[in-house]
Formats: sequence, structure tokens, C-alpha cells
Amino acid sequence: MERRRFLLALAAGLAGTAVARGAAGLGDAVAPPPVSPPVPASTLAAVAPRGVPGLVPVPPPVGVVDALPGEGTGLALTIDDGTSSEVVGAFARFAQDSGVRLTFFPNGRYASWEENAPLLRTLIESGQVAMGNHTWSHPDLTTLGDREVAEEIRRNQEFLSNVFGVRDSPFLRPPFGAHDERTDRIAADLGHPTIAMWNGTLEDFQVLTPEQLMAAARRWFAPQTIVVGHANQPSVTTVYGELLELIAERGLRTVTLADVWATPGQRVRGTTADGRLTTG
Repeated sequence: MERRRFLLALAAGLAGTAVARGAAGLGDAVAPPPVSPPVPASTLAAVAPRGVPGLVPVPPPVGVVDALPGEGTGLALTIDDGTSSEVVGAFARFAQDSGVRLTFFPNGRYASWEENAPLLRTLIESGQVAMGNHTWSHPDLTTLGDREVAEEIRRNQEFLSNVFGVRDSPFLRPPFGAHDERTDRIAADLGHPTIAMWNGTLEDFQVLTPEQLMAAARRWFAPQTIVVGHANQPSVTTVYGELLELIAERGLRTVTLADVWATPGQRVRGTTADGRLTTG
């Protein structure tokens, strides 16, 4: 019941949030979306208290990944940008309350991350949340010179280290998905050998209604999928319960990218939830 009340309060508290720029820098303020109905308590059943059973991380690959490897029931929910402090905070509380495992790709230029750092640090230290580099200011890296590409990556590395204590993430997600051999080489030289793309999306690079978000989730939530979403628009905060129901219904288990591909430093960190939701 506590989780049910949490999701209701979360949705109601964000009902007045204006829409900020999406991943592509699009979108203006719009009317707030409607609030989702209550979530059945059975959907929010307790998750296992420790680890990701049966999943042993392997070293991060050099090159592009756009799906989880092998067979399984993994679902990697990856969240980019962070133009809205309210939405970033809502995602953090969602993870804390439900046990869902998330990978964030922040742009350090947005104050939302520092404003929500205390809770996020706790989740990162436990291993339930992982972080990757999305550049400091979200430019198309292929349009920049080598020095500018390196500066965007380095500045965001410093932000991840100073704010969250993250010093060893192998993952770079290029803004707009725009990268080439040159930008990949620079990223690898700076400590990000793994270019994290995706094969599923919440389609929220544009302003969507809650119904449109759920249609995208139903289309893309599948085993071994890396789904990209954004912490920019409040619509997503009204469908957390429905997303949990969908994950449970399809027998999926949320994982971070670091659960799958981990540096030695990431492997020694603890975990507090296995990402599996049950319907009881």
C-alpha cells in the first residue's frame, strides 16, 4: 500500500510541470497530462533483496552495443538528458520505491542532476542505478572538431565524478545517436569504449500523451531490449504504474547496463534489488 500511495502522490505532485526541451531540443510548454489511475498493489510486489540472480557481468566491449547479449528476460531502461528536475527526481523515487533498475545518461549542464544527487548517489552506490556519459551539453558530436568532442566528454566525466562519484563508466551515449569512427575513437581514448545505442524507445524525444507513451512501451518492451527514454517531460511520471504492470505481465527483469557489462570497479559494488517484478 505504501508503494501505491507513493505513485499516486508522485503523479499528482508533477501534474503542473511544464514540458522542457526533449533529446532533440524540441518542444514547448504544454498542458499537463492526465494522472493515471491507481496501481494494483499486487503489481508492486516485493522484489528480491539482493543482486541479479543468474546474471554475471562481462567486460565492456569496444564498439557499439544496441541490444542485450544472448537469451534472457532482461530489459535495460536507459534514461537520457534531464532537462526537468521534477522528472529526474520522480525517476529516482520510482527506482527507490519499486526496485526497478535504471541506467541514466545525464547531460551535466542541467541543474536537475545536482538537485537530486543525494537520492541518486544512494542508488548508484547500491548498484541499482548506473550512469553513463551523454556529453556535457548534448551536441551532435559528428559536427565538432576533435578537441571539442573531447571537451564535451571530459567535462561530463568531471561532472559524473564530482556529483555522483562515478569514475569508471565505460558507456558513452552520443546525443541524437550521432557518432562515427572518429568520435568513437576519441570516446574510447577517454575511457568510454562502449557506445551505448538502443533497439527500443519510449518515443519521448517529442511531446507525447500518456497513452502514446504506453503504446510505445507495449511495442518495444521485450526480452534483451535496451530502451531509451528521457527525463524531460512529465507525461512519463503518470504511467510508472502501467509500465510496472507491463514489465510484470511480460515476465521481464530490469537490469542496468553495468549489470551486463561491468568494469572491475563496478563489479565490486553492492546491489539491492534484482529488477524482477511479480504479480503475486
